Amino acid sequence: AMFADRTAPGADVPSLWRSARSARCEAKTCQTGKISTAEAAAQSHTAQDAAVQTEQSKDAVQDFQQEVQVDYAGLVSFLQRVEDAVIKELNKNWTTHAFDGFEVNWTDQDETVLCLHTLSYPEAQDHNLQVTSVSWNATGSVIACSYGRLDDGDWSTEKSYVCTWNLDRRGLNPQHPDLVVDVPSSVMCLAFHPSQPSLIAGGLFSGELVVWDTSRTEDPVIWRTGMTDDTHTDPVYQVNWLPDTKHRNHARLLSVATDGKILVWREERDGRLALAEGFAIVAQQIPRSTRLKKMAWGEAAVGVTSLSFSHFDPGVFVVGVEGGYSLRCSTQAQAPAALPRPGGSVPLRAPAELAFSPHAGPVYSVSCSPFHRQSCFLLPPSARNLFLSCGTDGQVHLHSMLQTQPLFALQLSKKYLFCVCWSPVRPLVFAAASGEGVHLFDLVRSTQKPTVSLKQSMSDCPVYCLEFNTKHTRLLAAGDAAGTVKVWQLSSDFTEQGPREMSHLEQLASEIMD
Repeated sequence: AMFADRTAPGADVPSLWRSARSARCEAKTCQTGKISTAEAAAQSHTAQDAAVQTEQSKDAVQDFQQEVQVDYAGLVSFLQRVEDAVIKELNKNWTTHAFDGFEVNWTDQDETVLCLHTLSYPEAQDHNLQVTSVSWNATGSVIACSYGRLDDGDWSTEKSYVCTWNLDRRGLNPQHPDLVVDVPSSVMCLAFHPSQPSLIAGGLFSGELVVWDTSRTEDPVIWRTGMTDDTHTDPVYQVNWLPDTKHRNHARLLSVATDGKILVWREERDGRLALAEGFAIVAQQIPRSTRLKKMAWGEAAVGVTSLSFSHFDPGVFVVGVEGGYSLRCSTQAQAPAALPRPGGSVPLRAPAELAFSPHAGPVYSVSCSPFHRQSCFLLPPSARNLFLSCGTDGQVHLHSMLQTQPLFALQLSKKYLFCVCWSPVRPLVFAAASGEGVHLFDLVRSTQKPTVSLKQSMSDCPVYCLEFNTKHTRLLAAGDAAGTVKVWQLSSDFTEQGPREMSHLEQLASEIMD
């Protein structure tokens, strides 16, 4: 055969490197020798406690007693020498104002405003309903909102909702309210009871008032006005709880509407709200001012859109009206209201005392300064009678109740302003809701522009309502036209009062008035 298998001997090349290492007795390996291990327990079978007590000798006691002996005669002599100087310094410290308004803050400083929650009810949004009002309950942990329409149309028969969320609840679902109340008419405003956390009052487009008990899930309605001769004939735009001077544990309910009436209701045992007293804003009975232009009222009754009570004098309140004016009113007024068709079970009175310089459009919100308790009697009247107003002209007016002209007028937006509210903890901080978002002001920093402007949504969605939380003072709730409620956490700059902020408020009011 031409081809056959054959095995040839292999070639062997000896390693010079290995032989050289062997000659130097170098050897390395990667394997360690065997390691012996053993386990032993350290648990004892018995336990015993022993105490060691030392005994003090009599000599040590005597030495100790000798060490604490006091020279009382020398001490008395020293105290007598320094007595006058110490009393002088204590009296000086007692009268100093260096630490007025100062409070120790143990929380971490936060310089930014954050959005903590974005709450909504999808079914209401599916019907294109808007958030018309927000309110915090007495504990500050529950936020409620009402759904309705503020822009156009006759929505008196449109179904709407009242929703609540407990922000302290574990597993909070921002799109699933803890309670949903179906309401047959659009809800225009809400107000939680000031001391009973489960009671909430609402004003309807139909003119009715309803009070719900949120602890009753089956039938939460406990009081309502019904449709009577006393009921408002126009939409109710604000409700307030008032303390009942005759019954400490009860509260009366106040409502304002664009029919010009301001009505006070009391609760009855049969579930009715009965009219206790009332007022009406009548054009012919509004005091004229020589510094103001002549009012051109077209009708006798003037539509009321908002109301705020003075914290300095509970018998004084300010109302905003559709004609663009803010009016100072008194609960002590006795003159009967000159209505063309009086009607009703209770005669109405005319409360207006003074008309302030007007906005260029309807006033949508007024807010009296809450800072009256802290050294209020030490402040001049100009500083303790301040209130804010805003309206469709996009301006915020800062007023003193003692003069008709505003202390200043700030052009905040080219769009409507729907709500303005003083901070509960800072005398010079307030918030405003506009067609563009939420604006926070700190008058210490500027009286000309907002300190912070917050976008409620990616689009220019109008914000219709807002409210500070008086218990958790860093929280601010705002409701918008898209049906969303946002809970903002304010930075420490907006919640911590400066040492002389009340004095700054006094100075600001005095300088502007001069």
